[in-house]
Amino acid sequence: MIRPKENKFIHWFFHHYIRLIISRNFYTFQFNNIQINPNKSVLLLANHFGWWDGFLLYWLNYKLLKKKFHIMILEDTVRDVFFLKYMGAFSITKSSRGMIESLDYAAELLKDPKNLVLIFPQGKLYSNFSDEVVFENGLVKVIKQAAGKFEYVFAATFIEYFQHKKPGINVYVQSSNADSTSVDDIQQLYQQHYQQAKQRQTQIIV
Repeated sequence: MIRPKENKFIHWFFHHYIRLIISRNFYTFQFNNIQINPNKSVLLLANHFGWWDGFLLYWLNYKLLKKKFHIMILEDTVRDVFFLKYMGAFSITKSSRGMIESLDYAAELLKDPKNLVLIFPQGKLYSNFSDEVVFENGLVKVIKQAAGKFEYVFAATFIEYFQHKKPGINVYVQSSNADSTSVDDIQQLYQQHYQQAKQRQTQIIV
């Protein structure tokens, strides 16, 4: 397992790199405002649709949630893109031993109220406009071990062009104090948020 590393200069440089690539590639970055509990960490669950996901949600955290950012991603990706570990990335592999270590690490991070952990519970890339977001089972280990220490934030991100040459980003976020440790229950809550967000997105008229 690859864990995050601290380097203030590298983090500063790539923080501004992320800001730059978002501003250059998208005509707008919009999100709704929510309030979160400062005494709890955040487990950020989001749809997984493309290369941009982690960068967009890193920027959402910087602009809105303001926690110490961590993201669980595949080990091959962390190895291929060297700077990710300096931006809070830690790796997960599909082997049972490696997966358990990563899930345990995510749970430990969530016991500190300064932290945010981003997990894409689908585990794979799906279309930006899929009707259903299906969670993989590994999430249950994280939420059971860190129960009571965090609050959920659900994010549904959609990208549209409309009349612009560059696409725009809309991130719909919702906090939840659900105390269930059932993946099915959390998936259902996320699904409700996702469907409402998708409906709002498709009702946009320019």
